[in-house]
Amino acid sequence: MKPRTAVITRKTLETQIELTLTLDGTGECRIDTGIGFLDHLFDSLARHSGFDLDLSCSGDTHIDDHHAAEDCGLVLGYALDKCLGDRKGIVRFGSAYAPLDEALARSVIDLSGRPFARIDLRLEREMLGKLSCENIPHILQSIATAARLTLHTDILYGQNDHHKAEAAFKATALALRQAVTRTGSGVIPSTKGSLSAEGLSLSTEGLSLSKEDWSP
Repeated sequence: MKPRTAVITRKTLETQIELTLTLDGTGECRIDTGIGFLDHLFDSLARHSGFDLDLSCSGDTHIDDHHAAEDCGLVLGYALDKCLGDRKGIVRFGSAYAPLDEALARSVIDLSGRPFARIDLRLEREMLGKLSCENIPHILQSIATAARLTLHTDILYGQNDHHKAEAAFKATALALRQAVTRTGSGVIPSTKGSLSAEGLSLSTEGLSLSKEDWSP
């Protein structure tokens, strides 16, 4: 089977991002976004999904953390979409729970081709390290939008915001790992017969994508 790998470069006036994603990996990752807790969340996502992820971001963090957080989520989502190609022969659906001490997270995914996210993390603090808590659900929403997937992630209960945020990314990682699994059938798992982006208009401003960079 062809390796499901995408290499993406995104350069704008706000961020410069380079990312390499391999779905059928071992969870090996190298993350440098310039924001420690953001690195921690992407590290958790990569390791528990089994994705190999190399992500570097240079952003306008002297303004705030929003652009780096959002754009890293978007680029990861674009890479995931490219790796999946026409989404033929995948499980498509995934669901998982992940506990972290007192916190319990749930994540449900459909690689539907339709971007939608409902995220409820019940975060109470303003910041975790140098990452604004309001940006944490937005990262997951950005991934869902760019990857054209349906994502429902929530915290069932918990007290510690660090635990809640990390558990949410771990649950999402486990659900993704299940959803992208190859079945070997060669069939597109849809009554429509298509999960592709055909007919959609999605902005890829600032992205450098080439056939040499990714294999569906």
